[in-house]
Amino acid sequence: MKAFILAAGEGTRMRPLTANIPKPLLPVAGKPFLMHTLESLRENKIEDITILIGWRGRRVREYLGDGSKVGLNIGYEEQERRLGTAHAVGLARKHVGDTFLCINGDVVLTPKSIKGFLSFWKKKKGTTVALAEVADSSNLGVVEVEDDVIKSIEEKPKWPKSNLINAGMYLLEKSIFKLIEKTPKSRRGEYEITDTLQMLMEKEDVHGNVLAEEWIDVGRPWDLLKANQILLKNISGENNGEVQKGVVIEKNVQIGEGTVVKNGSNIIGPTIIGKNCEIGPNCLIRPSTYIGEGCKVGSASEVKNSIVMDNSQVPHHNYVGDSVIGERCNLGSGTKIANLRLDEKNIMVSFKGQKIDTGLRKLGAIIGDDVKTGVNSSIDVGTIIGENSFIGPGAVARGVIAPNSKIF
Repeated sequence: MKAFILAAGEGTRMRPLTANIPKPLLPVAGKPFLMHTLESLRENKIEDITILIGWRGRRVREYLGDGSKVGLNIGYEEQERRLGTAHAVGLARKHVGDTFLCINGDVVLTPKSIKGFLSFWKKKKGTTVALAEVADSSNLGVVEVEDDVIKSIEEKPKWPKSNLINAGMYLLEKSIFKLIEKTPKSRRGEYEITDTLQMLMEKEDVHGNVLAEEWIDVGRPWDLLKANQILLKNISGENNGEVQKGVVIEKNVQIGEGTVVKNGSNIIGPTIIGKNCEIGPNCLIRPSTYIGEGCKVGSASEVKNSIVMDNSQVPHHNYVGDSVIGERCNLGSGTKIANLRLDEKNIMVSFKGQKIDTGLRKLGAIIGDDVKTGVNSSIDVGTIIGENSFIGPGAVARGVIAPNSKIF
C-alpha cells in the first residue's frame, strides 16, 4: 500500500515559527514533525510515500531527499494553489494504487494508532476514516457514527452532535477521484474532502475507527507542546555526550554527541538534548523538554515543558516554562517567561484581532527566530514575539509583537 501525505499548507496559524521553516520541518521530540509520521508509516511496512508540498517545499525536498537514508521511497507532488483538502487529495491520482492511505501532515499519529487503523480496515474494507474523541469538537469536523458506519460529517458546527471528530487519516479507494471532480466549493470557497465523503456516503458505507492512542492536530504554535509531550513519552535514555561529576539525571533522558552537561545540573526526563549543546553548570531541565542542537542552558536557568530550537541560548538566570523558542534566539541574563495567570484561568492569545482560548492553564511564550532579550526583561503569559525582534533591558513584553519590533 502507498501513502499520500498532505503537507502543502503555508502554516499561517503557526506564525511566527513558520516564518522561515515550513511547518512539516518544525522540530518536536528530537526531529522534524513530519519525520514522526514517516517513521510510524515505516514501522507499519508502508514505505512508498508521496508528500504533497507547497510553502517552502524546496526545504522539505532537501531535508528528506528520496527517503533512502531513512528506509523509505519518497516522491513529491507540488500544490501550487491551495484550493482545499479535496483538491489536495485529488493530486494523489497519479501516485497511488487502487487503495491508498491519506494523512494530513499536521496530526500526531503513533505507530500503534496506524496499526490499529489498518487492522480495522482489513476487517471492514472500503473507505475508512480515522476518528478521535475530544472534549470540545466545535472547531473541528464532527462525525456521527452508528455501528462503525459514519452517518454524517459536519465542519465546525455551532452545536456538535458528537465528541468524535475527523482525525485526518483516511483509507481511500481510487474511485474517490471521480467524486472529487464533482465536489462543489464549500461556503469557505474551497473544495473540502468532507463534502466528497458526504457524496460517497450516499452511495456506500463509509466506516469510522477511533484511534488507539492519543491524538492531536497541530494547528496552533502551542499545540507543538502537546505533540512534544505525546512523542516523548516512549523514549528511552541514551547518553552520547559528556556528563561531568555532580550531575543528576532522572528517568529517560537522551543526550546528543558533543554535548557537555556540567557540574550541578539536574535533568528530569522524558527530555531530549541535541548535539553540541552546553548544559549547566547548576541548571534545571524539567520533563517534556526538547533542546535542539548547538543550544546553551546555563547557570541558574530552568527550562520546563518547552521546545528550544537550534542554536538558541538560555544562558543564565532565566526561566522558560511551557514555551516554544525559535532558532538563534538569545535570552539576556534574568529574562523570565511567565506561564500562569494570577487567577489561574485559561491563557488567551490574540490572533488576527480575535482572542483565542488556548484551553491551557499554563502557556509561556511563542518566540520566532532571531529574537534577543535584554537583561531582566519579562515576558507575559501567552505572548507571541515575531522574528528578528528585540526586547530591551527591563522591558515587559505582552500580547502579539510584530516581526522586527523593538520593545523598550
